[in-house]
Amino acid sequence: MVLQRFSWPYGGRSASCCGSFTGWRECPMGLVGAEFQVVFDLPPGVYQYRFLVDGVWRCDEAKPFVRDEYGLISNEVLVENNVQPVVQPEPSIRGTNVDEGIILTTMPPEPGVQIAVFRHVVSGILLHNTIYDVVPISSKLAALDTQLPVKQAFKIMHDEGLALVPLWDDHQGTITGMLTASDFVLMLRKLQRNIRVIGNEELEMHPISAWKEAKLQLYGGPDGAAMQRRPLIHVKDSDNLVDVALTIIRNEISSVPIFKCRPDSSGMPFLNLATLQGILKFLCSKLQEQAEGCSLLHNQLLSIPIGTWSPHTGRSSSRQLRTLLLSSPLNTCLDFLLQDRVSSIPIVDDNGSLHDVYSLSDIMALAKNDVYARIELEQVTVQNALDVQYQVHGRRHCHTCLQTSTLLEVLEGLSVPGVRRLVVIEQSTRFVEGIISLRDIFTFLLG
Repeated sequence: MVLQRFSWPYGGRSASCCGSFTGWRECPMGLVGAEFQVVFDLPPGVYQYRFLVDGVWRCDEAKPFVRDEYGLISNEVLVENNVQPVVQPEPSIRGTNVDEGIILTTMPPEPGVQIAVFRHVVSGILLHNTIYDVVPISSKLAALDTQLPVKQAFKIMHDEGLALVPLWDDHQGTITGMLTASDFVLMLRKLQRNIRVIGNEELEMHPISAWKEAKLQLYGGPDGAAMQRRPLIHVKDSDNLVDVALTIIRNEISSVPIFKCRPDSSGMPFLNLATLQGILKFLCSKLQEQAEGCSLLHNQLLSIPIGTWSPHTGRSSSRQLRTLLLSSPLNTCLDFLLQDRVSSIPIVDDNGSLHDVYSLSDIMALAKNDVYARIELEQVTVQNALDVQYQVHGRRHCHTCLQTSTLLEVLEGLSVPGVRRLVVIEQSTRFVEGIISLRDIFTFLLG
């Protein structure tokens, strides 16, 4: 237990303190000199607290604070006690025994405390920085006009290596939506099944806006009109990184447009796209400057509740880990990607060893030279789809890690541009044991 002092030095006639450690019950504070104080005996951990001063709830603006899901602000404190006295004999020196003494040794904290401490450090960094701090000073931005023909749009996405792209509506003068690899999958399926939404010959002239309207009619059901009226999910350049990350996670999207709070003379409100990878890269750079509270970074994945795992590992997961064989139908792979709302599935050989990863964005390879128009999608296997991918981009490297990899190694691996997940393998056999995605990382860090 640790004696923790809480103080209110800003005056008042009376003051009380309450927090997560009191069950949010008010505890009177005593006046010591010019400030109100109270001391609690607490176990190590992270706690939230507030003050009631003259009947008004207050927070100390000079101390760390957090905002809960209801927008309520509380101060936050990290209580640590890593140094403990341990009685042990010192070794003899040249045959002469030295009296036993008390030596101060640093004891490793409990895993639960380590996680709480690390989350406290991470939340402090993310809450006190905005998405504007993450946006590159200069970068290449792409946006497609909603009146561009669908066929031309998907060809541009393939040629530029884009898995998604913002849509610009010239009439409204702003970004109104996103065109994604999922749109390409849905369009292919409708073409292949001869459902007259957009005929193959119409792709040359049919605009993106028409496809989006047809998509709403097909998948919107009775709420299609409501979906059409739903505003574009976006963030502002002044939003803190916690809010931006939660927007991406809760809406199950891979990126979100950033709008300027104050549009400049260009009149263009769109600033950039925010991604979890960009936020993680920024976080890693800040953690390098952090001297304390980061011991969890050196723990192995074995001891950290994060990721999606195969049942044979004995580890629990919030969702099922799927793998597919090379001979599996591509349609089955696409079904899993869309239904599970995941971005990739590990592809294994007959022994269960990792061969490659098929991502939703890989479907864009079929847009090159109109390959999609010359194939029967239902006859294509995962192997066929990967072969097309290799012909277009060459064989690629699978990004992997081990259960014995440290959290630091995982974070650094996922902060590399273009890497969205690490497949956890058994080192000698390359048997797939789990997968760690960017979404898994931030769900854990913000948990």
